[in-house]
Amino acid sequence: MRFESRLFLALVPFFLVVTLAYGWWSGWEPVGVVALLLLAGLVGMIGMYLALVARRIDPRPEDDPQGEIAQGAGEQGVFSPGSWWPIACAGAAAVVFLGLAVGWWLVGVGFVLGLLALVGWVFEFSRGQHAH
Repeated sequence: MRFESRLFLALVPFFLVVTLAYGWWSGWEPVGVVALLLLAGLVGMIGMYLALVARRIDPRPEDDPQGEIAQGAGEQGVFSPGSWWPIACAGAAAVVFLGLAVGWWLVGVGFVLGLLALVGWVFEFSRGQHAH
């Protein structure tokens, strides 16, 4: 994770320079300047998070300059199998957006469907074949 944290932290000064250049060139147009400052801050937060995580975990094979491909062999983690719940969440979002055009009552129906789909997606692995 050390490389990733350095990559993100190296982008912060770049975005600050871009912010200054954009501000000077645009006459300090407020929306763009604030957006670029927020971008620099968000990239910095990701870089700091990755740096803190890199301190807590053992070095990975990717962090070793002399690392071999074989060092990364084996189990890489636990990944969820396929899920149909994201389609239900997308359908609920479609109902919400349709409600903006048709009527506000449909927005409420879409929010309820979205909440049900989100709960189903979150608790999908608490029951059935893939329960933990």
